Amino acid sequence: TYLVKDLRYAKVIFIKVPFLKTSINIIRAIAELFMPFLMIKIIKKNNLFNFKVDGLVWYSPSIFHGPLIKYIKKISNTKTYLIIRDIFPEWALDLKLMRKGIIYYFFKMVANYQYARADSIGVQSPGNLKYFKAWKIKHNTNVEVLNNWLLKEYRDKECSISIENSSLKGRKIFVYAGNMGIAQGMDILIDLARFFINRADLGFIFVGRGSNMAKLKARSNDYNLDNILFFDEIDPDEIPQLYKRCSVGLIALDARHKSHNIPGKFISYMQSGLPVVASVNPGNDLIDIVNNQGVGKIISDGSIKNLALKAEDLIAKLDEGQNYDSRCKELFVKMYSAETAVNQIKSSLLK
Repeated sequence: TYLVKDLRYAKVIFIKVPFLKTSINIIRAIAELFMPFLMIKIIKKNNLFNFKVDGLVWYSPSIFHGPLIKYIKKISNTKTYLIIRDIFPEWALDLKLMRKGIIYYFFKMVANYQYARADSIGVQSPGNLKYFKAWKIKHNTNVEVLNNWLLKEYRDKECSISIENSSLKGRKIFVYAGNMGIAQGMDILIDLARFFINRADLGFIFVGRGSNMAKLKARSNDYNLDNILFFDEIDPDEIPQLYKRCSVGLIALDARHKSHNIPGKFISYMQSGLPVVASVNPGNDLIDIVNNQGVGKIISDGSIKNLALKAEDLIAKLDEGQNYDSRCKELFVKMYSAETAVNQIKSSLLK
């Protein structure tokens, strides 16, 4: 099953692949394994690539796109650019979700097959360059930092979440919008809300989906936290209006990560002028960005006490009228605009 639509800036081919969003890991892995072959079959059957391809850019996750990229590259004879945002299965190994056994080495083989299809690889932070150093030398692949990005223009759609009509009306809101999975290590954010349970001026909103969402809700209920509200994911075009009603953006990454990750939500916070309170893994490149640019408060030791102190300090500075809004928006324009990313990718493809 497929559908072709003209969406904003591009013609998009939608191909339906069953079970990609299931929370059962083994089923999702099997679905992703067969995904590229299903896509190739539909492309061939319906002659969907009946146009000239000047460059091929794709995004990981997933690690399973290799066969599809090989097929398109073969029929189009074009240069390729891989954008990597999760180094899998390494992060799963870091979090002890898998061991160095058959499953790990299978996923490693699949990931390497995908890397080998790329003429250029864009990673999201300088720390990730170390992981690909040996690959770059062995395969003569261009590996570079490609910052995450967001469009400056978006559809500013009214938000379906009404804070004004909720129990958190009138409070300064800490917001988390995005995936709530194992990799995020979000328990510390529930602990932060628990720390501030007696602050009637502060509230917490969690918006999204993920394998840990039910667990987070259960922890909140166990602690009787009346300063937290959970919402299912909303249309991305509603996010700007949601952020206008919030004061601080929340970020969490499991402290066991050894790779570097600049979450997409950080960029959306910057675009909307929201300073951040963040807990990340030691050595993460985000630490220097937040501290050097003055766009929030961040810890890497996993201490709820330290995170709470940082959050209190940030709220106090906001109450004093410190202008985080302009610093956040300036950082977005400087580092995370779509134009910058497009020009960098074009430059690599034209080399």
